[in-house]
Amino acid sequence: MKTFEKSAGFFPTFERKTGPAKDATHYCPGCGHGNVHKMIAEAMDDLGLTSRTVFVSPVGCSVFGYYYFNCGNFQAAHGRAAAVATAVKRTNPDSIVISYQGDGDLAAIGTAETIHAANRGENICVFFVNNAIYGMTGGQMAPTTMIGQRSTTTPQGRLEMMHGNPIRMCEMLATLPAPTYIERVAIGDSKHIMKARKAIRKALTVQAEGRGYSFVEIVSACPTGWKMDPVHARDWLIEEMLKVFPLGVYKDESDTRDEGSWNRRCDAFAPARVNEYLDRLKSTLGESQPVLLERDLHCKFAGFGGQGILTLGLLLSQIGMRAGQHVSWFPAYGPEMRGGTANCSVNVCSGRIGTPLVDNPNVLVVMNQPSLDAFADQVADGGVLIVDTTIVEGRPDAKRLRPVLIPATGIADEVGTAKIANVVVLGALVAATGCFPRDFCEDTLRAAIKKRSLVDMNIDAFGRGYEYVKNAK
Repeated sequence: MKTFEKSAGFFPTFERKTGPAKDATHYCPGCGHGNVHKMIAEAMDDLGLTSRTVFVSPVGCSVFGYYYFNCGNFQAAHGRAAAVATAVKRTNPDSIVISYQGDGDLAAIGTAETIHAANRGENICVFFVNNAIYGMTGGQMAPTTMIGQRSTTTPQGRLEMMHGNPIRMCEMLATLPAPTYIERVAIGDSKHIMKARKAIRKALTVQAEGRGYSFVEIVSACPTGWKMDPVHARDWLIEEMLKVFPLGVYKDESDTRDEGSWNRRCDAFAPARVNEYLDRLKSTLGESQPVLLERDLHCKFAGFGGQGILTLGLLLSQIGMRAGQHVSWFPAYGPEMRGGTANCSVNVCSGRIGTPLVDNPNVLVVMNQPSLDAFADQVADGGVLIVDTTIVEGRPDAKRLRPVLIPATGIADEVGTAKIANVVVLGALVAATGCFPRDFCEDTLRAAIKKRSLVDMNIDAFGRGYEYVKNAK
């Protein structure tokens, strides 16, 4: 008996997704992205490509593709997905690289990257979701918006004399000699969906066999941007959009391209050059002194912009690097920024670091109330939660966590300026975790702080934070 279930190309639950609904996507009702995601995930799994796949998602409605796909994921700057995909493929030639882009990203800000990747015949798959509107940003005119179609920026409809014509990417790219496979499909009804499913599988197969560049344009609905209900949007897609964007295969040379002929490999990785750079960087922090780390640190630091949150992360990373540990520092500018928080993730580990992102920290520093509200529940059981009580009124769960309450900003004011509250917190962190010796950290700070006139003040701030926690135990 055949069991119908979610494809293994998806995560079982979408734990990376914010909010309570971990089994649903963030897309609007009737949006085509969900259908396309399912077809890609199914194809990855059926073709045995999931473990080799890297999914590149740039700015747009699909920016959170990494929530869903159980494979490698990259996020790209707006319009740069094809360039990122090129780099990933050339440095990992055995991987299967998918560049997943909307019309605003691919056909507007990313036009140059799109054309040049196609012109080079990069051995990647580009899945281009064309819904003729800027869906994420409020329904503005896109490069593929049709003549007469209304949007928030063309309330009277797109005018040829004013705005030009909708761009037809398949027709344009098909004139280039390098691309192997170019097809336009749609997902308006079951008949079109089955053809789209076939095209997606073919594109992935072309790449898996090393036959070159594949481009599949998928004409899709955006009921929210079009201000229609899902059923009406589906009908309008079939009746109106397909007149402007004819379906079909625009180029297919997969049978004449030799298998593996379009694989490109970069020069061999040269560890010596990397080590030379790292040695030079370490020399600025003073002589390396290996320090045994009792446990790996997976930290998240959060607060208001301007509180030195990112600098706090850098300082801990530099201490860890000088101690001979593996370190990563990852600033996060996500949706939470709009709620008043800036944050960074820091890993200090005795072994290799799998990901720089810290979702469940064992050390959390919060320097404002929104950060405590946003991240306290993510801390691992028994983890350290350092709270700047000068600013934060709330208190963490003392039964589940190890709260460290310190008036960091107040102490910093006593030292001379609130700007060094982050260094007070660093001292508190070192004391609370026992991760590194105090004198070792102070020596590293002396080397890391560029303005010599500020060294003594920072050492004083670090020491006060350290002593406050030690005396409170």
